[in-house]
Amino acid sequence: MATFLAGPVIAPAATPKPVGKMPDVGQTCVACHGVDGVGITPQYPTLAGQHADYLARALTDYKRGGRKNAIMAGFASSLTTADIRALSAYYAAQRPGLETSKRPVPARR
Repeated sequence: MATFLAGPVIAPAATPKPVGKMPDVGQTCVACHGVDGVGITPQYPTLAGQHADYLARALTDYKRGGRKNAIMAGFASSLTTADIRALSAYYAAQRPGLETSKRPVPARR
């Protein structure tokens, strides 16, 4: 554990430019998930690079009450099927905002 923690810090990648045009209905998403799909704080999940079908299912579940989150349920309740498809495709196309660095190799003694 100490060797791993002594290694280089994992830092956010350079902020990528969003891919494509954010759907008009997605402006509400930006407040928590950012325009590039990277949550603005750790409590908000990163959507960038998630599978579109996963995102569509999650939004549909929020809309139908299968997932419990008052904020997301309120937002998703007004989404149409076309809105859900557009948002899912947009965020799926974004590049994830974190890069993974390799673990340092411990020195041999």
